[in-house]
Amino acid sequence: MLELAALAAELRDNAFGARRRWVRPPTIGAEVELIPVDAETRAQLPICAPGEGRSTLPFLHAFAARAGWKETASVYGMPNWLLPDGGTITFEPGGQVELSAPPFRSASALLGSLRGVVPRLVREAREEGIELLSVGIEPLGAVDEVPLQLPGERYVRLTRFMEDRGTGGTRMMRQTAAFQCNLDWGADAPARWRFLNALAPYTVAVFANSPVYRGEPTGERSFRARVWRELDGGRTGIFAAQGDPVPEYLRFALDAPAILLPFAPYEFLPFREWNERGMVTEEDWRYHLTTLFPDVRPKGFVEVRGADAVAPEWYAAPLVFFAGLTYHAPTFEAAREIVGRPDPSLLDLAGRAGLADERIGGVARDLFELALAGTEALGPGFLAPADLEEARAFFQTYTARALSPADDTLAACTCAGD
Repeated sequence: MLELAALAAELRDNAFGARRRWVRPPTIGAEVELIPVDAETRAQLPICAPGEGRSTLPFLHAFAARAGWKETASVYGMPNWLLPDGGTITFEPGGQVELSAPPFRSASALLGSLRGVVPRLVREAREEGIELLSVGIEPLGAVDEVPLQLPGERYVRLTRFMEDRGTGGTRMMRQTAAFQCNLDWGADAPARWRFLNALAPYTVAVFANSPVYRGEPTGERSFRARVWRELDGGRTGIFAAQGDPVPEYLRFALDAPAILLPFAPYEFLPFREWNERGMVTEEDWRYHLTTLFPDVRPKGFVEVRGADAVAPEWYAAPLVFFAGLTYHAPTFEAAREIVGRPDPSLLDLAGRAGLADERIGGVARDLFELALAGTEALGPGFLAPADLEEARAFFQTYTARALSPADDTLAACTCAGD
């Protein structure tokens, strides 16, 4: 049986970054996901299609060759591409395309990396009849119209587990897309952990961009957030710990059903139970941790996962929102006072009402104003003035008016209905 004290120590040292020596300036990274659809039929596209059917892989092969990307193969047999700056292009289970940028010491350098790829990728894909959507969920199709695109035991097992618990999990795997920001832990990981968990509902509301599903308004500003809440099995949500975060996260991980154990393909018992039977290894534990999907995930850095996919012209906005609030110490302290303790009950309201809720809208507005000031205080070496103005334009267009990109989609949906 694995000793719980050893598992806790490993979480503290590795997931929560206690072994790292943090340097200044801090680094920032991002992962952006795009949903490919046929420009004519609007159906979500597969990675590969038999015969003459349209798919994304031939386009990406050609694009990568022109861009000089190095092609590699994933463990699932699908191509991946390594970019010159260390970023990667990979596929998600429904065929979504993901760009994972490496960490940079400058948010503007990160923006340069993202902008150097995504706009050109979107533009050239459109010329081939492929639309790459920056939305939180594919807005027209049903999940049963999107077969699993990645072979391999991991995704087969995940699918079986999700199907046992309803459609939320398979929608999550195959139809959603996000903008994830990766931040350093810094010198006080517990404080940063509590703050980013408390920030999660406002993250959902500010960047909500998935109000339509199967062609109809859902009544949710972020239907993607609703899908994640439907993902049963103790794998999502936020954490309320006020002290050391490790014991709470350890309980969360132990209580989550184990999906990928080689000896239990159909029996999804909590990892804790398998451990008490003495049937799991340290390798099983580490693999199990990769199947947990909280809004804030500890991975040696801190992965902030609550934002719907963001349009490329607004990529500066989430970077400013997270870095400005987190990396400028006086702003961080002010923001901690504003958000208070993590409140899991706010997540549902944030996804449903978004900034239209008076409390969430008011707090989010104050937070974004702080984030703009905090990022400016970090100086032009961290974010160039033009990039800061892009984030300010997002704030003035949306957050300051209690709106999010979801409102644009709803307006377009209403006009199309008329």
